[in-house]
Amino acid sequence: MKPVVVFRHAQCEGAGYLGYFLSQQQIPWHEVRIDLDQAIPESVDDYSGLVFMGGPMSVNDQFPWIPQAIQLIQKAIDQDVPVLGHCLGGQLMSKALGASVTKNPVEEIGWGELQVHENADAEKWFGRTKRFLGFHWHDETFTLPQGATRLLSSEYCLNQAYAIDKHLAMQCHIEMTGALVKKWYQCWESQIEQSESPAVQTKQEMLDNLSDRIEELNQQAHALYSKWTMGLAA
Repeated sequence: MKPVVVFRHAQCEGAGYLGYFLSQQQIPWHEVRIDLDQAIPESVDDYSGLVFMGGPMSVNDQFPWIPQAIQLIQKAIDQDVPVLGHCLGGQLMSKALGASVTKNPVEEIGWGELQVHENADAEKWFGRTKRFLGFHWHDETFTLPQGATRLLSSEYCLNQAYAIDKHLAMQCHIEMTGALVKKWYQCWESQIEQSESPAVQTKQEMLDNLSDRIEELNQQAHALYSKWTMGLAA
């Protein structure tokens, strides 16, 4: 099988549980580290799937790699190579598909309930799950591209995930591990301290029952990643 390529946009980011899952399933994968100026491939021919992780930047920023990433996403979708986006990654997918990315009404940081919508696509991706506790770290949101089906919403953000065929874009983070939660807090503590949003948690609120929350989220991520990898290109 051709490898899955995972794009990392910031040193504090990473594949998290997704990397563990791919290795456990013996699916070859490697990272392209944008934060270390590694080049974005021009073609999708060498990959079975594309994954874009999160990052503190905006897709509306003027980084030279952003239009390159958008072009690669468009090529992947045209060639039926599945794409998976987490937070910034979901926003990149949205822009590539003609949707817009703008400020969310409030910053959303920490644990928060995600509601699964009642439609056939949501049932396909989430089964009988009606709600679960996800992790959030964003102040922007995307609109739905043409042909997309909304899958998830939260109290503070209507568009938390959508699907188009085998492609899945998320505003939320399902890839979290306990170490990643702690690392993000260390990297971006000042953002929490300066925020006045009702949807931003304190450090202690993020760390409360962390092991149990991560275990439950990993189970949800395992099921979701299993469905996404079923569509990987040969």
